[in-house]
Amino acid sequence: MSTSVLVVQHADDCPPAWFGEWLLTAGCAVDVRRPYAGDTMPDDLTAHDALVVLGGPMGAYDDAQHPWLRDTKDLFREAAGTGVPALGICLGHQLCAVALGGHVVRNPHGQQIGLVPTGWLDAAAADPLVGSLVDVHRGVQWNDDIVDRLPEDAELLAETAAGEAQVVRFAPSVWGVQLHPEADERVLAPWAAEDTRRYDDDRIERGLAEVAAAHAELERAWRPLADSLVRLARAPR
Repeated sequence: MSTSVLVVQHADDCPPAWFGEWLLTAGCAVDVRRPYAGDTMPDDLTAHDALVVLGGPMGAYDDAQHPWLRDTKDLFREAAGTGVPALGICLGHQLCAVALGGHVVRNPHGQQIGLVPTGWLDAAAADPLVGSLVDVHRGVQWNDDIVDRLPEDAELLAETAAGEAQVVRFAPSVWGVQLHPEADERVLAPWAAEDTRRYDDDRIERGLAEVAAAHAELERAWRPLADSLVRLARAPR
């Protein structure tokens, strides 16, 4: 039987992109749900072997405006309780933090754009999901919000130079990454177009150009994250 991965997408311009391609190449059945477009959310994870929750323009507390966020948090809680491997990306990372008792705020240092150094901590080397990534020294970030308080028993695996959480193991089978391993310059282009009006300099254009120049490096460097998730999804529980 094929490994089934549930992917929750929050907006048209925030697709699975590379991550979805990597899962398909690994032989997974990728079940992408777009609740903003009318897709139903599953009641539980019994039909799936893993969960991936993507980024989006909304905030982690915007359940009233986007009711499926509440369902997504419930799925993270289920994954944490049952051992189903789960990964939150950017907004997904923040939703997981809130679901399990953490807290999210607007980053007081401002928006994070483009390539950001990855500050791996010692604990990352032995981690079953990201242990193969500790030689990856930079990744894409494009976010305003950050997790400023981790849930109890969560383990910080990577942080920025300013101490902001980049990679967290929220529960034995649940992780979040503030980075965007799925995104290349084509995914970022509409985000950049939207954000350009916020600044009177060329920081957005420079961030986009940095990512484009690192295209091959990023695709090669972050693919093992998907491979590790698939391996965990196929392991006995």
